[in-house]
Amino acid sequence: METIYRLTLDDAKRVANAAETEAKFNHWDVVIAIVDQGGNLQYLQRENAQLGSIDVAISKAKTALYFRSPSKALENMVSEGKLGYLAIPQMLPVGGGVPLVHHGQVVGAIGVSGVSSDGDGKVAQAGARAL
Repeated sequence: METIYRLTLDDAKRVANAAETEAKFNHWDVVIAIVDQGGNLQYLQRENAQLGSIDVAISKAKTALYFRSPSKALENMVSEGKLGYLAIPQMLPVGGGVPLVHHGQVVGAIGVSGVSSDGDGKVAQAGARAL
């Protein structure tokens, strides 16, 4: 048997708050999505960001969770010509998704959308560091 850590709502809010702080510092309007270890939406935050970024942020978070890797790494593989990655179900290879890790376990993920691949990734990394 092993100990399995679970992301709480307070944890999700702390991650989102840190991400929001980074976004506001840069004057970026973004959607911030936090998913739990099962890929279920646990927390979503949006103010002034376009509606289309809601589903994108959730998809980025799920991508980071399912592949236990920042979604930017998958974007880089596609950019390098590994186009087969585009056919993988439930994967959005665009920067802005980052796994949330606690004591070596992936307990969820954050997805950010609204700026650019790099900007979204910067906001998501700030959120992930708060955990």
